[in-house]
Amino acid sequence: MARPLFRALALLAGCILAVGARAEPLRIAVVGPLTGPVTQYGSMVRQGVDTAIERINAAGGVLGRQLEVAAYDDGCESKQGPIVANRVVNDGIQYVVGPVCSGPTIAAAAIYNTEGVVMVTPSATAPAVTQGKHYESVFRTIGRDDQQGPAAAEFIAESIKPKKVAVLHDKQSYGFGIASAVKKGLEQAGIDVALFEGINAGDSDYSAIITRIKSSQADFVYFGGYHPEMGLLLRQGAEQGLKVQFMGPEGVGNPDINAIAGAAAEGMLITLPADLSSDPANAAITKAFRDKQRDPGGAFQLPAYAAVQVLADSIRAVGADDPIAVAAWMHAHSFKTPLGEIAWDEQGDLRHFRFDVFRWHQDGTKTLYK
Repeated sequence: MARPLFRALALLAGCILAVGARAEPLRIAVVGPLTGPVTQYGSMVRQGVDTAIERINAAGGVLGRQLEVAAYDDGCESKQGPIVANRVVNDGIQYVVGPVCSGPTIAAAAIYNTEGVVMVTPSATAPAVTQGKHYESVFRTIGRDDQQGPAAAEFIAESIKPKKVAVLHDKQSYGFGIASAVKKGLEQAGIDVALFEGINAGDSDYSAIITRIKSSQADFVYFGGYHPEMGLLLRQGAEQGLKVQFMGPEGVGNPDINAIAGAAAEGMLITLPADLSSDPANAAITKAFRDKQRDPGGAFQLPAYAAVQVLADSIRAVGADDPIAVAAWMHAHSFKTPLGEIAWDEQGDLRHFRFDVFRWHQDGTKTLYK
């Protein structure tokens, strides 16, 4: 009689262990700036991740497990990219949404790929993240600068039709990359790029470059970079009587720019991922954001939501918490997401992504340019 009892106890113990294993959370790392001058971009991504995880968990989770966020701060600094990536790996996390900024993403991607961690950035747009790298587990849910830059250049040439353009950048991976793409597109369209120059991110006085813009006789300025520098360029340009239209990429689309630029922020042009929060197909998702006082219409919220959704769908599809199999599934399939139906090329870049042009307003709202 002892042997059947032993078998019964062993079976019971096995069931308890199995239940415990199923109940163990499946962790997803969110990597981005929790500190520093561009923390709001990290907050945008976190809003998308949190909303997706809350909805997935409310529906039963993934393979019987609840999803759980582990947040890591890289400060949007390139040198922190590898440091944070090694922390994520050492903590045993196999799925990452982020990094947020292009610099640390470029620096960290090889580590994630080598260690078999699936990395999906919803915001790093620099081509160098993926171009020529042949990564197997690195993806984005946002377009590249060489998609956004040409879209901006085409808009400038066809809708603004300036005589001369000054193209500025912040000398960093993201800013220089997209400014270069805009410059190339403008030149191909026959627009005179009268000035192409970098500024130092973090400086407080851009009087010298504003003087050079005036001397170049540019009647339009494009800046590749982030909102702190764009805000100062707008404000100091207005103070010095520079009366030209400014435009920038999604990196300048931060409500904090209004506190820096004041009234000079009104009318700034900006390329952003298409605002799909008003799409009827996203009504339930949009409501979930707003129920938690989150903004579904920012640049990175829905791309971040889509990143989590695709990871969850792929884990379910392969039937296991196996990042190598998940990455292979992602490469081989398309997914219905809040961004529409998405699919990746062999580099992990989206085959299609839509950027629109918006006019920025001093109250922090934006309207589609028509």
